Amino acid sequence: MLPKGLLKEYSRALAILMRFVDMLMVLTAGWAAFVYRFHTFNVFSSYLVAMLMGVLITPIVFSFFTIYASVRGKGLVSHFINLIQAVLIIAFFLAGLAFFTRSGEQYSRLWFMNWMFASITLLILFRCALLLLLRFMRSHGLNERRVVIFGANALGIKIVETVQQALWTGFHIVTFIDDDVITKPNMFNQTPIVSTPSNLSAYLANEKIDEIWLALPLRAEARVKEILYELRHHTITTRFVLDIFGLDLLNHSITDVAGFPVLNIRATPMTGFNRLTKAIEDRIIAAWILVIISPLLLLIAAGVKLSSKGPIFFKQYRHGWDGRIIKVYKFRTMKIHAEKEGHVTQARAGDERVTAFGKFLRRTSLDELPQFINVLQGRMSIVGPRPHAVQHNEFYKDAIHIYMQRHRVKPGITGWAQINGWRGETDTLEKMQKRVEYDLYYINNWSFGFDMKIIFLTFFRGFVNRNAY
Repeated sequence: MLPKGLLKEYSRALAILMRFVDMLMVLTAGWAAFVYRFHTFNVFSSYLVAMLMGVLITPIVFSFFTIYASVRGKGLVSHFINLIQAVLIIAFFLAGLAFFTRSGEQYSRLWFMNWMFASITLLILFRCALLLLLRFMRSHGLNERRVVIFGANALGIKIVETVQQALWTGFHIVTFIDDDVITKPNMFNQTPIVSTPSNLSAYLANEKIDEIWLALPLRAEARVKEILYELRHHTITTRFVLDIFGLDLLNHSITDVAGFPVLNIRATPMTGFNRLTKAIEDRIIAAWILVIISPLLLLIAAGVKLSSKGPIFFKQYRHGWDGRIIKVYKFRTMKIHAEKEGHVTQARAGDERVTAFGKFLRRTSLDELPQFINVLQGRMSIVGPRPHAVQHNEFYKDAIHIYMQRHRVKPGITGWAQINGWRGETDTLEKMQKRVEYDLYYINNWSFGFDMKIIFLTFFRGFVNRNAY
């Protein structure tokens, strides 16, 4: 008989197997597309090289798009969209490689398109089959671990809701155990509650419980020690779920510092390999774009100079990564005017300071193009929270208590808030709160794939916006 918790116990081997199957699917799709196109089973050597190249980069690209990460709390459609985006990046990479090596003429475009389409189809079908297999396993008692939660409280509810969205893990919440059942509200009716048994170890053994999760507040250290002492003769898996959800978390994780387990409550995701990936992404994309748009930059510079007196570039000091002051470049869109010291007035609808040409630049976001120079300098990123004027930061950091946490990463030319409509004038505190909310979501969920998604959506949502005055 296969053991319960099968996926959990063999998770490392299954992760390797998933990558191997994905690579096999891509290879099979390429071979099938070749047979369909050329009506022969003997694959040409040049096509075989292309297929192997695609196979080798598949697990690398998929890892950037978090294809192999836990889908806890995420919808299946969202996972499939990430999968499609990852395959498209593989297609762009292979097409770019063929272009730069001047080998594109060796390959059939119809075969290449069929290969990518077949890859997406097979990869999705494989995952659908896997979900059906997991459902079959659960119906036969496999991949199931019976769990009780000690602590019928808000944290316990959150655990149950999360587990119910991730049934593939095989965790089955059997019941709550609590020292004070009488005072608990009716919100726990869907999951039964029992009062703490006099012999907790015997109860867990009789109910065939595999794991007990302690959902107690941090201040309940004494009670946790009592429970651990009661279970000292029991080999049950015991987990302590930290009650940290009332805190303002940002990219939280558990790490090891000098041998001590440490909970990172607020941290930047831009460390180690992530930081290197982001730096390479920014420099390559910025350099490529600047080369392409250089004629456009010259035309805009001439337009700014002819539209009104003053310099071509507008330079402003803003907060960058870790709150450090950086100088940001933009094309000047306003007439030369004086501001009160320590005060910056945001542009608004019908602002008389904005020139006619400047209005066009703002509407189309062309005034932001010089910031690609900031990216090459390392002051900004392609994707990240938009940098605000220092004076605005001084105001909002007290009005919105987590406002400055958006500086955990470099500011960006485009961002998750901007493509979701939160750009332009923030004339109310609620508008700025929404922008900060989206910025922090980006920091919490950063990945290379997420950046590519934002860059892609910027072409459709980011350039022209009714809120850009």
